[in-house]
Amino acid sequence: MNFTVANLIDQLPAQEQLSLSTLEQALGLGSPSEQQQLRIALTALVRVGVLQETDQGISRVEDEDLIEARLRCSSKGFCFALREDGGEDIYIRDNQLNHAWNGDRVLVRITREGGRRRSPEGGVQCILERNTTSLLAQVEQHNERLLAVPLDDRLLTNIELPSTDSQYLKPADEAVVEVRVDRYPVGQLPSQGHVARSLAVNAGPEADLDLLITKHGLRELPAAPRATLKSTESKDREDLTALPTFLLQLWSSVEAPILPAVSLESSETGHKLWVHAPAVAERLGFAGALDLHLRDQAEALCLGGSWIPMLPANLTKAAAFKAGSSEAALSVVLELSPEGDLQHYRFCRSTIKPDGVVDAKALTALAERKPKARTTPAALKALKDQLPLLEQLIALAEVLRQKRLASGSIDLDLAMPAIEGLGDLAVPEPDESRQGWLVQLDPATEPAGLLRELVLPAHRALGRHLCALELPAIYAVNPAPEAEALNDVAKAALALEIPLELSADGNATAQELAQAFAGSDRCRVLQQQLRDPLKPVSFSAEAGANALAGETTALAPWCCPGLHYADLWNQHVLSLLLSEGKDRPSVRHKTRVDIAGDSSHGLIDWPLLPPSQIQPLEEGRSIALLHRLNGRCRFAADLQADALAMAQARQAEPLVGQTLTGVISGVQSYGFFVEVPPSQVEGLVHVSSLKDDWYEYRSRQNRLVGRKNRRSYMLGDAVEVTIQKVDVLRHQIDLAVVLPEGYEEYTPDAAEQDGPDESGDSELNGGEE
Repeated sequence: MNFTVANLIDQLPAQEQLSLSTLEQALGLGSPSEQQQLRIALTALVRVGVLQETDQGISRVEDEDLIEARLRCSSKGFCFALREDGGEDIYIRDNQLNHAWNGDRVLVRITREGGRRRSPEGGVQCILERNTTSLLAQVEQHNERLLAVPLDDRLLTNIELPSTDSQYLKPADEAVVEVRVDRYPVGQLPSQGHVARSLAVNAGPEADLDLLITKHGLRELPAAPRATLKSTESKDREDLTALPTFLLQLWSSVEAPILPAVSLESSETGHKLWVHAPAVAERLGFAGALDLHLRDQAEALCLGGSWIPMLPANLTKAAAFKAGSSEAALSVVLELSPEGDLQHYRFCRSTIKPDGVVDAKALTALAERKPKARTTPAALKALKDQLPLLEQLIALAEVLRQKRLASGSIDLDLAMPAIEGLGDLAVPEPDESRQGWLVQLDPATEPAGLLRELVLPAHRALGRHLCALELPAIYAVNPAPEAEALNDVAKAALALEIPLELSADGNATAQELAQAFAGSDRCRVLQQQLRDPLKPVSFSAEAGANALAGETTALAPWCCPGLHYADLWNQHVLSLLLSEGKDRPSVRHKTRVDIAGDSSHGLIDWPLLPPSQIQPLEEGRSIALLHRLNGRCRFAADLQADALAMAQARQAEPLVGQTLTGVISGVQSYGFFVEVPPSQVEGLVHVSSLKDDWYEYRSRQNRLVGRKNRRSYMLGDAVEVTIQKVDVLRHQIDLAVVLPEGYEEYTPDAAEQDGPDESGDSELNGGEE
């Protein structure tokens, strides 16, 4: 089909019927065959109770028991439906998947309510959108059947291949294949596909990059439509070219996204921080062909040493800031108190002229420079006249950082490992919008840390402004973590004898845990436990708190339109407000309101924009768009995680057979995970390899304990391990712990195997993964 079930449902407005012809037009279906496919889909959706059809048209069925979610499966067959509304995850048994695969967008019906320590259960009622259209696999012969066995073992299926694909039967260490799915499983019919091409496994970095982009379906991307870019208007544009302005350089790749510039002025009450975003929205038409293409791309994707840009090259070149060159910008001036409080703000269309570029070498040189030094390091010579201003910016960034942390934001010391080849992947994005925590960065030495603290107040300002003016923004929301999940982390810390000061109600906040862990010798592994309960950021049409930024009202990202489409959307809204917004009820009124700043709040009781301008924005900010943006955020996070895992596995390959000292990063009934420096690669020591004793799992204490020798393996312990096997394609590292010399293999008798554990909370060797 040329449409998905999700596309179809998204076209149907809530509590309203749509005629068949209107639906065909909305989906762009013109041929008889496409219209026949639509009719088949409608019939099926009516039968399963998702849609209803009458003489007046087609409409959704309002059923609160049908929940939209995305499937997340494990290699052991456990599947959960992650709700789009942020509710509790739903456990899906394998017989309730109804042919849905990992990553698919589905409608789930709850069949059993959850309890205090048990997730609700449900079944897949309808598959809205397939996540997997092609995959990496190994070709295997099973009797008379030729099968593609996916490398991603979360896809709990094999795919039948035609006999002509037998030419791709090769050992797994030589080659794998890209398989295109021709038919998803239906009823008793299995899935079918064909081999598109063969890929080499051990052929160097370029081949690894090919494996990565093929796995994630990025090899054949649609080209951006040809579009004539608009010229930026010079009328009503504030001339800020005399304002000393810095560009911050985070990344080294030529395809890296364009970033904002910053300026600083002193005021009687504190500081005036200027943030200037590249004026991308002014150069393309809203809802035009190029804008719709960018909505579909949604994200710039970092592959390590290179990027897949979101913006086409001509738009990037036109909008990018260059030192010494006058450029159009969208700017905001933020009036900040000495304590970092945002007091007032005002937006404008502007022209800026950056004075210089600040990179990591410049910040490091400035940090290492002696206060009374007479010479200027080479890395700072281009910025010699602006060094006092740069030092003030760094000091302000640290004030803003402390203010953010005091407001509930979380910084974790979990930066990317120092692996050659990670390239730009090792440098966090300035807004880090995909996770509920921020990588701990020093604004004095790291450009990403400096830019982050200066950009977040600008995002807070636009969020508050568009929320107050009731304009259709896309907000980034980040709810606080659940108390029960944080308490589980606190219990794990207490079991490790980490001193904690709990609040009056006995609960620990994420900030209290982060502070307690920072001073512990098990800081890293405890922070890894803490990041799991922290909820990711999501895009929403409703304003809400953003714990990541320490914002309680609203946050609307807009300064990085080359990174995320959400920023570009909010630029569209801001540009329209600044160029077309009505600052008075009518021309007869002489008193104008400054709609570009917070002084206008509470004074406007007339429509800021005419219906012809506001309606396309309200219609465009649909549930489908928000799903797309959130989905692409998750996709980008998965892509980066895979890129890191492959780089770590390649680092571990030469170490096979060597003994290294690592740290236990996770304990389960089936064994424990060990993180091995310097690449921080994580491998599994399976409990079956511990031959010296019979080990019991004590979940409350995060440890395995030997029955005979009482030896324990606990979270954060240092252990010696031998790397036994590295599977680069599956990102799996097999480890064996170094056992004491002269140990005797332990074989328990039947009584010991069946004996209870005194803690009442244990499992024995061989527990299910």
